[in-house]
Amino acid sequence: MYTAEEFKNQYKSANQTDLSKAKAVMDIIHKVQESGDDALIDYARQFDGVELDSDQLEVPIAEMRKAYNELDSELRDALEEAYKQIYKYQESIKWSTMPKSELYQNIQPLNRIGIYVPGGKASYPSTVLMTATLANVAGVRETIIVTPPQPGGINKTTLAACFIAQVDHVYQSGGAQGIAAMAYGTETIPKVDKIVGPGNQYVALAKKLVYGDVGIDSIAGPSEIVLVVDETANEEWVALDVLAQAEHDEMARTFLISTNKEKLAAVEAEIDKQKLKQSRLSVINGSLKDHHYTILTSGKRETIEIVNLIAGEHVSIQTKNAEEYISEIKTAGALFIGPYSPEAIGDYVAGPSHVLPTNGNARFANGLTVNDFLRTNSVIQLKKETFQKMAPFGMRIAKEEELQAHHDSLAVRWKEEEK
Repeated sequence: MYTAEEFKNQYKSANQTDLSKAKAVMDIIHKVQESGDDALIDYARQFDGVELDSDQLEVPIAEMRKAYNELDSELRDALEEAYKQIYKYQESIKWSTMPKSELYQNIQPLNRIGIYVPGGKASYPSTVLMTATLANVAGVRETIIVTPPQPGGINKTTLAACFIAQVDHVYQSGGAQGIAAMAYGTETIPKVDKIVGPGNQYVALAKKLVYGDVGIDSIAGPSEIVLVVDETANEEWVALDVLAQAEHDEMARTFLISTNKEKLAAVEAEIDKQKLKQSRLSVINGSLKDHHYTILTSGKRETIEIVNLIAGEHVSIQTKNAEEYISEIKTAGALFIGPYSPEAIGDYVAGPSHVLPTNGNARFANGLTVNDFLRTNSVIQLKKETFQKMAPFGMRIAKEEELQAHHDSLAVRWKEEEK
């Protein structure tokens, strides 16, 4: 257990990208640029242990439809309801074009977006819904997904989610090679305008290296949650919230904060009890051993200071008057307020995307929204009278910058109208 001061003195952000892997990732990117589909097939064999032919890189739409039709009705209903909730929320926050005047913004969807869906230690149909649905709301013309090939084929629930979210194409390619394929295109996989979605260190590094040639959402690091609790918090609920984060992978980070020492001890005891019931115990133990922090603060001010310092991906407030924290927390990927807003509900069905900034990036970045699949361009359509008022100021600034043609471009129109 740390005091706030002890925590501040030792706390370091996690490395989102291991730069020692940069050369290996760059080599993969170059090979995909040079060899296209052949490189993807080679890497599927080398990294995934899967033999593919070039005509197997794309998963047929019929296979997605079949996966959907074969879902049990309860799971199908759950995925459909999640899609509806996500769609409804994203539609409510979508940018709309301002009323047209002399100055306004024109809003257009991106043409083609690529989504990376992990498929290693676990499969994530929820990531399909939390990304592709947003593209649908935005009106993106074409949505493609790449996901690592598996010996037994792509996870059927993931394919069913692709069908529900109306994904146009699904390709079997994982890791840095999948990112490179979307960034530069191959014979089978088209070049996209923007790449979104979480992944491992190789995926994160690849996104970082191709940025500029293609847009990206963010560089994802280890998943994390910050939980603020007081004497009113339910210990079992909080303990399971910690474990829900820790079971993602061994690098997942969990922060438990309170002004109540006894409550912290009680939650820790409950974590030890509840983790024994979990199927991913080895992963949980790895996460808790190296990346779990219990922090005792002296009061609300100090609690808020620590929460803002961490700038966590998920911040859960389970205290009395929890809503009072909303305006005080300036750095959070997403806020979960009260005992009935656990982080897990946000992972699946609440509506906001679960693709969120990690590793302190909430200081300057936000979670993925429908608006990340839109682009804006300013429209300037001035009336003569407005130009006449503005031009002299522009002419004077151009003169100061010694850009004569800029000055003259304004002056020739201004003088003509003066006549």
